[in-house]
Amino acid sequence: MNPETLRLFVGLAIGLSLIPFVVLVVRATTFTVEDEEAVLVTSFGKLVTTLSTPGLHVFPTKLLPWIKHNRVSLRRDFRHFKNVHVNDARGTTVIVDLWVEFRVADPAKAIFSVTDWDHALQNLVSHAATSILGSREFREILCDRTELGELLEKDIAADTYAWGVAIELVFIRNVSLLPEVSRQMFETIAARLERAKADVEESGRLDVAQLEADTAKRVASLVAEAKGQYPAAVGRALSELKTRPKLFDAYNELYELSLVRPHRTVAFRGFDPGELRAADAAMVQVDGAPVPSLPARADSVIKRS
Repeated sequence: MNPETLRLFVGLAIGLSLIPFVVLVVRATTFTVEDEEAVLVTSFGKLVTTLSTPGLHVFPTKLLPWIKHNRVSLRRDFRHFKNVHVNDARGTTVIVDLWVEFRVADPAKAIFSVTDWDHALQNLVSHAATSILGSREFREILCDRTELGELLEKDIAADTYAWGVAIELVFIRNVSLLPEVSRQMFETIAARLERAKADVEESGRLDVAQLEADTAKRVASLVAEAKGQYPAAVGRALSELKTRPKLFDAYNELYELSLVRPHRTVAFRGFDPGELRAADAAMVQVDGAPVPSLPARADSVIKRS
């Protein structure tokens, strides 16, 4: 084999054998930082530097045994706190579910300012919910969840700022009551509805009675007014009849006959002076008895009732 070719193969073999060693050295002296991530480098427990730029960072002292590092995610995170028990302003136990979204704003504070900020956040949320929701009634908690979520966010963010954690959203996802409390509340609402229904029915009956009374009063007034106008109307009719003497005399004659036998009146016209009068002829007639013969000049019957 050619000596040059042999040296080439030997050099290639040595180079390939050194690759794992080079990789180990690079890993031992560099830090890889991902996107939305921070690496905190400490020496003897003291923070040396914070690497937050994504990429490969050369750090030769990483080989030293007292150099440590912590990785902190800067991505948006969330926690769902279920079944948080709160007493409202009336003392009713309300169960709420809280949704909290946050982001680590200062990795150094998040690691060194609090031992377990995740557990501390849970206690802080429970305390804030008890403080803010405890001053509201159940109806307000149920209807004003967005407004109460903003108040919770401000209250929690003021404390988590010292931990390097930024609260971005607090939302009340669910509001419920204990089963026995729900049953009592529904029974109370049902009783209120029954009372309201009875009040509406009673008010309706009173309104109907008042309307009937007002209608009867109005009708009586109109009837009295009509009765008061009747004599005036009769007087006007008689005044008009007096302008026609013959018609007025006929009316008086019929009126006289109606007083004698109101249920059956017969009026005759056309008798000569001195002969039987119409009133006498009506008085002569009785039930079942023939009417006396009258002169041929008697006219036909004027009225029979």
